[in-house]
Amino acid sequence: MTSKHTGFPRLYFATIYSLKGLKAAFYSEPAFRQELAAMVVLIPIACFVDVSVVERILLIMSLFIVLIAELLNSAVEALADRVSSEIHVLIAKAKDIGSAAVFMSLVLAAIVWSMILM
Repeated sequence: MTSKHTGFPRLYFATIYSLKGLKAAFYSEPAFRQELAAMVVLIPIACFVDVSVVERILLIMSLFIVLIAELLNSAVEALADRVSSEIHVLIAKAKDIGSAAVFMSLVLAAIVWSMILM
């Protein structure tokens, strides 16, 4: 059994694990790469458009919500695939719900961007 880290070592290892997760998502998930590419384009746009600071934060935050939803969906899919490779109604349901979360985050981002910029 491994000992639990506390204090600064815990923060250090948590950061390492998080970076490993981002790397895994980048290399294994095309949707994550596409959404990241969109962020690379849209964040500079959010920084240069003539909007208030709060609106700028909302524009950028909506993009991060999409990435967060994609990461959680990818985690659910990876776990579901590990549990069983056979088609099962509950695994399909879990994957569909994860996909719906990503879809809703994309809808939210589209609404935020369209309402602020139009």
